[in-house]
Formats: sequence, structure tokens, C-alpha cells
Amino acid sequence: MRGMETGKTRIRHQVFTEIARMAYEGGDYQKRLENLPYEIIPGEVASFRESIFHERAVVGERLRLAMGMPPRKFSEYCQISDGIEESVIAEKYYEPPLINVIKFACNKCPDNVIRVTDVCQGCLEHPCMEICPKGAIYRQNGQAHVDQEKCIKCGKCVTACPFNAIVRQERPCRKACGIKCISAGENGWATIDQNRCTSCGQCLVACPFGAISDKSQIFQTIMAIKSGTPVYVALAPAFVGQFGPDAIPGKMQASFRRLGFKDVYEVAIGADLCVIEEAEDFLKEVPEKHKFMVTSCCPSWSDLVKRMFPELSHNISVALTPMVLTARMIKEKHPGCKVCFVGPCDSKKLEASRRSVRSEVDFVLTFEEVLGMFAAKGVDKERIPMSENSALSSASSDARGFAMSGGVAAAVVNAIHRIDPTREVKVAHADGLEECKKLLLMAKAGKYDGYLLEGMACPGGCVAGAGTLQPVDKSQRAVGKFCDCAQYTCAMDTKFMEYLPLIEK
Repeated sequence: MRGMETGKTRIRHQVFTEIARMAYEGGDYQKRLENLPYEIIPGEVASFRESIFHERAVVGERLRLAMGMPPRKFSEYCQISDGIEESVIAEKYYEPPLINVIKFACNKCPDNVIRVTDVCQGCLEHPCMEICPKGAIYRQNGQAHVDQEKCIKCGKCVTACPFNAIVRQERPCRKACGIKCISAGENGWATIDQNRCTSCGQCLVACPFGAISDKSQIFQTIMAIKSGTPVYVALAPAFVGQFGPDAIPGKMQASFRRLGFKDVYEVAIGADLCVIEEAEDFLKEVPEKHKFMVTSCCPSWSDLVKRMFPELSHNISVALTPMVLTARMIKEKHPGCKVCFVGPCDSKKLEASRRSVRSEVDFVLTFEEVLGMFAAKGVDKERIPMSENSALSSASSDARGFAMSGGVAAAVVNAIHRIDPTREVKVAHADGLEECKKLLLMAKAGKYDGYLLEGMACPGGCVAGAGTLQPVDKSQRAVGKFCDCAQYTCAMDTKFMEYLPLIEK
């Protein structure tokens, strides 16, 4: 649960912290990595699983993924540190698959099973039995039971029970996957169809057993910092409030400098430039060349179009994403530097690993991973002074609103009206991949001709990304307040317009 320290999140944070500490301190990396499961899971008695050996084995897989390494094969002997020499470097791109199932951590949860719980009162009316179209419910010792061979999972009994005694059990990971690319594979373990997966990471958040995890570049980012190369942070608009109430924008620049970063830039600056590009793109292309336009900012959204609706891929805006535009601007201003995007999103990791983007964005870290870096360095944000002349005060309120569902489209519409006040722009947006898929099906059927379509893979927008730390509603309020503090509203008023011709190349 976001914003709550659970057993799962506690171990995730410990893993990120220890990998960051190992990178900062140096030493015998192979030996340190082999010892870390015993430091993270001390003692002799298991806390969550049936065996402490099982717990340490799962932590070992998490450590490998946090180093950017693949999980071990379940059927072959392999030390945790095997292959570490390929990760103890300052440059390492994410290698797919990004999202991985740790098989022996998977609980093999029931998937779409109707069950009667002990709450059943054995009532006289038994509406569950009467409404079942297949006669799959019977009474035994006064209580209702479900014949699983007859049950067709229609769910009528679930809604009919006045005591809510009948439930539908689903795999949390599969339920969270909007495009249903998770299934029960060999031996019942969860399996991800990587040909369909868009790496949104919602399954990672949903799994209460911590059986799904992503790869990280924490170690490589710190190695780059230690190499002396200036590394700049491109900070996503959803950052506000993620690191606690004291981690206000004025303190974030100083906080990241304590980690060794050179400086911090607001990705909303790039969002302003993206808005301008998408507005001009829409005015030129719709409806003369394309019936509608799809926004390009969310990688999982655009991947969904390309993977499941390839015939609509030409409708995706050609505008570069805010992450790429900001990175290009930083490298234009600071030749020879490296750029680390810090944000809420898992799919940005794969976007940055594309050959067309690799030279712009060197590292991608989530807020959760950066929290581990703060912990490793002992950064106390309460005692960090406010920064002056921070680059975290340079974007429009429209660009900062990119972090929330509907924000991208609203910003583009405002820019279009500034360019052509007479132009009418119709908008449709969806968040969560299931709703995004429905939106695209309707667009394919001709229901949204002339529209600007915005999709966001995470329910609620980027503030609900897999790498966030706070409850979604709390983050939405924080971002809304940050939008209100902007010096200007429309992206067309950006003071970085001069960089657009340079970074469009």
C-alpha cells in the first residue's frame, strides 16, 4: 500500500538502500553482495515465510535485479553475485525484460475463483442457490458451498448474497494488469507475456508477496557520480510530496546535491516544450492527415498503441517526450554531462534504453530507488536549507499538471487556443491500461475523429506510477498546489523556447 511501510515495501527499501551504500562505499562488491541477504534478513527465525532460507533467497533475487542483473535460473546453481562484473560499471542500459517474476516468491494465488466464506449464515432464502444458472451452489451442514466444476464464474451469487459471504478471488497481479498479460504458468507461478507487457509496473505494486520486481540502475548511477562526470537530475513533475512534507521543491536541489548530483532540472520545462510541439502537430495533422492524434508522453500508453493497435501507430504525436526534451536541453547547456531522470515511472526505464534515446538519458531511477540513496547517505531533508535560484521554479502550471490524468491534454488545448483562438479541440482521455484500451477501440471504430486522445497507463496518472511513495490522492493535492505556485500558466510563455530548435534535431 502506497504511503505505508509494509513488510514488502520495507524489504524493497532495504535492498535499494544497501545497494546504494555498497556503491558509495566501494570494496569487494562480490563479497558484500553475498553477505547482504544475511544483513537484511538477520537471525535464525523467518518473519514472513516458512523458512529464513526462503526469505534470504528472495532477497538475493531482489539484490540481483537492483544491480540490473537478471534473476537466476531456478533449476541451476548460481551465486547471487554471478555476473556482477557486468554491472559494476558506470554505464549499463536496462536489458529487457524490465519487470520480472521471482518464481519462488510467488504464492500461486487463486485466479478467478468463486468461494463461500465462513461469513455464510445458512439463511432460509439462500438467494445464491436460486440465482445460480448452473446449479453450482449446494448446502452442506447448513452452509453454502460452490461446486467448482459447475461454476462458470458469472458472479451472480456474489452480488445476491445479503451477507457478502461469497467472494471472487483473483490474482492481485493479474487484476492490476489492464491488458491481462499475466497468467498462471508452469507450476502455477505467475508468468508475464513480455510480447504484450508495456512495463507500467502496476503488477509490481499490486503483488502483496513481493514476487514481482523491476531492474534498477542505482549502482551504475552512483558509479557515474563517483567517476567525476557531472550528473544532472531531470526531476519529473510528480515529485512534489514524494519524499515527505519537508521535501519541498526549494529543498530538493540541495538534497540531490548531497547525493553527489551536480544540479536538478524540472522535467516540466521539457513538458512545456512538448506541449508546444504537440499543439503544432495537432494543428497541422488533424484532420487533414490523421483523423485524431494520440499524445506521446506516457511510454506504456504509446507502447499499447504500437503493440495492440499497430494500425493506429501513425496517429501518435511525433513530439519528443518531456524526459527526452529536458535531457537534450541539459546536455546542450552542459556538454559532456550525464542525465539521470528521476520519476514515478517504470516504463521510462525502457524508453531510455531505446537506441534513439540512449544518448540523451543515461539513467532512470524511481522515487522509491532514490529514497534508498537518501537513506544510504544519511540525508536529513529537514536540516537542508532552501535553495535559491533553483531550476525547480521555471515551468508553467500546465506543464506541472502533466503528472495527473487529463493534464497533458488540457495543456495542449490551452496552447492550441493561444496559437489559434478560433480552433475547437475535442478531447478524450483515459487512465489505467484497461480504460486506455477501451478508448482506442472506440477511436478505431471512428467515435473520436477530430479528437486529441490522452492516455496514461497508471490509474490517476503519473502520481500513481509504480515508483511512487505516497497515496495517489495525497500526491494529487501536492501537485495541484505546486501548479498554483507557477509563475505562468500556458506553455507558450516558457522562457526556454530558444532551446526548442536546438533540441528538436
